[in-house]
Amino acid sequence: MNITLPDKSVRELPEGSTGYDLAKDIGPGLAKSAVAVIINGEKKDLCDVLPENSEVSIITIDSDDGLEIMRHTLTAQVLAKALKNLYPDSHLAIGPTIDDGFYYDVETKKSISVDDLSDIEKEMQNIVKSKSSITKKLFSKKDALKVFKNLKEPYKESIISESDQKEDFQLYYQDNDNFVDLCRGPHLPSLSFIGSFKLTKISGAYWKGDSKNKMLTRIYGTAWNTEKELNNYLTAIDEAEKRDHRKLGKEMDLFHFQEEAPGMVFWHPYGWTIYRQLQNYVRERLEENDYLEINTPQVVDRKLWEASGHWDKYRENMFITEIDEEHANEKRVNALKPMNCPCHVQIYNQGIKSYRDLPLRYAEFGSCHRYEPSGTMHGLMRVRGFTQDDGHIFCTEEQIESETANFIKLLSRVYSDLGFKSFDIKFSTRPEVRVGSDEVWDKAETALESAIKKLGHPYEVVEGDGAFYGPKLDFVLTDAIGRDWQCGTFQADFNLPERLDAEFVGDDGKKHHPVMIHRAVLGSFERFIGILIENYSGKLPLWLAPQQVVVATIVSEADEYAEEIILKLKDKGIRCEADLRNEKISYKVREHSLRKVPIIFAIGKKEIEENTVSVRRIGTKDSVTKSLAEVVEEIAKENSI
Repeated sequence: MNITLPDKSVRELPEGSTGYDLAKDIGPGLAKSAVAVIINGEKKDLCDVLPENSEVSIITIDSDDGLEIMRHTLTAQVLAKALKNLYPDSHLAIGPTIDDGFYYDVETKKSISVDDLSDIEKEMQNIVKSKSSITKKLFSKKDALKVFKNLKEPYKESIISESDQKEDFQLYYQDNDNFVDLCRGPHLPSLSFIGSFKLTKISGAYWKGDSKNKMLTRIYGTAWNTEKELNNYLTAIDEAEKRDHRKLGKEMDLFHFQEEAPGMVFWHPYGWTIYRQLQNYVRERLEENDYLEINTPQVVDRKLWEASGHWDKYRENMFITEIDEEHANEKRVNALKPMNCPCHVQIYNQGIKSYRDLPLRYAEFGSCHRYEPSGTMHGLMRVRGFTQDDGHIFCTEEQIESETANFIKLLSRVYSDLGFKSFDIKFSTRPEVRVGSDEVWDKAETALESAIKKLGHPYEVVEGDGAFYGPKLDFVLTDAIGRDWQCGTFQADFNLPERLDAEFVGDDGKKHHPVMIHRAVLGSFERFIGILIENYSGKLPLWLAPQQVVVATIVSEADEYAEEIILKLKDKGIRCEADLRNEKISYKVREHSLRKVPIIFAIGKKEIEENTVSVRRIGTKDSVTKSLAEVVEEIAKENSI
């Protein structure tokens, strides 16, 4: 039989050959590292027979697919078996892979705690040391049910019973062992391919995610090909935990959440200072780029959302309000706006627009609300109430290229000022389901791509991932510990202006629909502030820090001098506070350092006499004594972008 390889070359193999046979035929090195195959686009076990005239590629252990299969095998064949060895009366549920790792859900009579993870991990290591071969057998639905009924595994029985599948249930075994698990596969051919792993945490999880069902124990782990990769990952996770904006937000007294307003931020004075500083900075950049700031209503009648198409597409994520007849002459259904774009069109539509008026750039710090499921919310990173640095550009098709270039320059300046010196661009092209003619899409895609090329910025093309109304650019930041964050966006829309009757009079005297460009630099203030906190580990740049200077007294005789210093600092626009408490200076410094105050002045009798201050900057152990006038001017100069 003939097998086509990824390079389009053809191998002739005997009938009944497996993926492993193909790997051996290509070469002994490949056979040694092969762990699975992709047959006609579907991942299969190495032992699976290859169909005639199929397209096949070999998956090796050092590939991304190989790593995912290793993790899958580790959870289904190693973690599951370890749990059965240590807790014989346990009932296995499911064990999928996730980003960077895996988990297994299990029901046990004896509760499992974090303290038990080390013992489970040791048992897993013992299983891996056996280097057992893994074999697969296919069962009918009836026979598969019988196997797990005999093993007293009700969750496996449930999975099989509810499946529409009648045949070919995959059961995986290890060398002459009585352990068996039901799995979609593929798995490694042997446990000898298992790399380095670690169990990380435990949580509760309802069976099938339904609170009406039994609560199971979910055990998480991570796995990598080498010990070095594992250690690097664990170090990164540890660093990420230290930088967690929720933890730092509490330490720095920035914000909180509470049950009475889920997914809504309660900004504290220091946190709101950061918010306002960031907003004022963005406003300055917008003014420099000829944006007109506007403001639109929070609550809008459903008629507008129906006209825009959002009612059908986003209704489940909208907060709906109804006015009953006891309080109004007519019953109306309104929604808190989940986005700003339909409202911006309403402002554009006031009055006749000419081609000479375009491009017209509107910007709004638009407060939006979306009903996010409770399980998806995560501190500032995903909330129900947020404010976008939203903007919409109304322009002609011919102006798309220049507006794209202008926006990327604006975005580059903002990101650089905020500490992100580089970013990646993803260019998403037309999807299969879309509005607008191919001719219009050709123009839009060419304009966006031409603008990126002229600026000399590298980019990645993502075929078919554009919005249904037009192509888009997504801008991805990389933070201090290597994590990627998609923040900015630039989307060309040919749909909404037509749906909402936005028009301009062209140079031909006829009416045309403008192109509407949806753009944001930060995305949302809430999420971006969370990113900033984690990127800087709370140690924000001086201009953005909520408390820039704390003047801490060593002795009570210095109180008057401290107040004098505060006045001089405030006169220069510096955000400062005096700490006059009857506490040791070491205590004061430690407390304000925890709150990430950039600069601390320590003043005692000596500083009063010499008209100096002892200056300590965050991240340094030593203090420097400087004249008061010198340090005030120094900080004032530093307090600018």
